[in-house]
Amino acid sequence: MKKRKAYRNITFKDLLPNMVTSGNLICGMLSMILVLHDQVVPAGWMIFAAVFFDFMDGKIARRIGAGSRFGLEYDSLADVISFGVAPAFLLYSVYLKGQFGVTGALVASFFVLCGALRLARFNIVHVPGPFQGLPIPAAGLLVSSFVIGEIPLPFMVGSLLLIASGLLMISSIPWGNLKGLKHADKKRVVLFYLICIGLILTLHSRAVLAGMIIYLTSGFMRVDWSKFFSRTEEDQDYLEGKY
Repeated sequence: MKKRKAYRNITFKDLLPNMVTSGNLICGMLSMILVLHDQVVPAGWMIFAAVFFDFMDGKIARRIGAGSRFGLEYDSLADVISFGVAPAFLLYSVYLKGQFGVTGALVASFFVLCGALRLARFNIVHVPGPFQGLPIPAAGLLVSSFVIGEIPLPFMVGSLLLIASGLLMISSIPWGNLKGLKHADKKRVVLFYLICIGLILTLHSRAVLAGMIIYLTSGFMRVDWSKFFSRTEEDQDYLEGKY
């Protein structure tokens, strides 16, 4: 007689991170639907909301010990929609549509292609430390932030923005990784939040673009955000009562 396969019961703990990832995917889908209804600024904000879900799913998975290979693959599928297809569709609709034939469509497709390649590379060769290439959530939010800030761009500038962002995703330039940060320096975290509040109060909807430009620049300057926000070894030893 053939032995029956033993299946492990799926618990709420196993499902929770994937439910949060579903929020990421839904935000990407809603963004595209909003674009079809000419609600382009709200569509950009939906991509911003997707970034929140993308950050939280991994954080929750690590906190409750529910990470899985399925979750990793599902996260990548959600990311390619929310930060690849949705931003490209948004930028195409606002800046590239109806100009120079199919050129705009090809440019938008190039961005999606680079995003998919970036995710495939990440799943295979990712190692702890800085990201290799611009993360696709950052690239998607970067290009979308021009729409969120209601900044007019000529066809050529919009095209170059998508092409350059795509190339940065598949580059080898390291960008800071805040996922998995365990021992954060509270003073620096508070400073970070104060800077964010200051940008919002002064720049309003364009604060997102300012933040993304700062992050983009940090990659070229080799800023390791994980080290910046982490406690020093002396601080950690003190908190653990080692001296």
